[in-house]
Amino acid sequence: MRRRIITPDVSETKLSTRGFHVKSPEARDLLETVGEMFLTGYAYAAEARTPAEAEERLEEIPPRWRGFAYEGAGMAFGILDAMPFQGGRKVADFLAQPGGASQVYLIYVGVGWAMARLPKFLWGKLHVPDPLLRYLALDGYGFHQAYFRTEQYVHGQYQDPRFPWPSDAPAGYANRVIDQGIGRAMWFVGGTDPEVVATLIEKFPEHRRGDLYAGSGLAATYACGADGDELRAFRDRAGAHRPQLAQGSAFAAEARVRPGLVVPATEAATAVFCGVTPRQAARISEECRPDQPITGDVPAYEVWRQRIADQFVSIGGVSR
Repeated sequence: MRRRIITPDVSETKLSTRGFHVKSPEARDLLETVGEMFLTGYAYAAEARTPAEAEERLEEIPPRWRGFAYEGAGMAFGILDAMPFQGGRKVADFLAQPGGASQVYLIYVGVGWAMARLPKFLWGKLHVPDPLLRYLALDGYGFHQAYFRTEQYVHGQYQDPRFPWPSDAPAGYANRVIDQGIGRAMWFVGGTDPEVVATLIEKFPEHRRGDLYAGSGLAATYACGADGDELRAFRDRAGAHRPQLAQGSAFAAEARVRPGLVVPATEAATAVFCGVTPRQAARISEECRPDQPITGDVPAYEVWRQRIADQFVSIGGVSR
């Protein structure tokens, strides 16, 4: 009953429902399968008695799609934590499972999806304790808004002038991370067609494009859907934002390497965007992760991203 009440309908993930660009039948099937796997993970979590029970089922999903299912489960557990009489421990317990620990990035992003579906007064119940990784929830929030409110957030380029979370973030920084989620969703809005996605990005003000390219690079590396020629064309369109594109790709590589879910399409993407293998990109991401805490006006999350981008420039994987 709980699954039926809170699980979105799979029709919401159809490109025809969303009005997204269709590059090819293969690209459409890929993106719709991603959506289906997200909702499968969501449903597993919604009906599970415990996070451990949900994880047992999640681990049966094929490697190509498993991360998306964990993301969906993170959203469902986030919503359940905010509901009365649930105890508020499901995300915490989920992260404590072996699979949850390896999929920590996807789970935090999933909690951001829950944030987008919950009233703001319940955001305090969401479990995102890591002061570095909590920003991934904003990425998930941005993806959700661009995916479901495309006209406003993508075509209308909307930003909340006073986004309230996290309360200790520097003024305006939350919107930068939300833009990374919007950029990730734009890979879906553009149907994995680099020309369409780049054209959408180029309609945004220049100061927002680096974060949008970072998000799209993450999606192109994790969800995939473009061949080598298309990836190279997208890299070229990124121009001065190629370091940010590489940074997003490295985040995606680490998210696949940590749980052992690397696929050939990810290898192709990091080769083009980063000039290295997924494992090498993941290692750079891990080594650039700052020790906490970091003092100053720049959040540790942004320090992490800048270090990764600079590292790819320094090793010659990308040029500014």
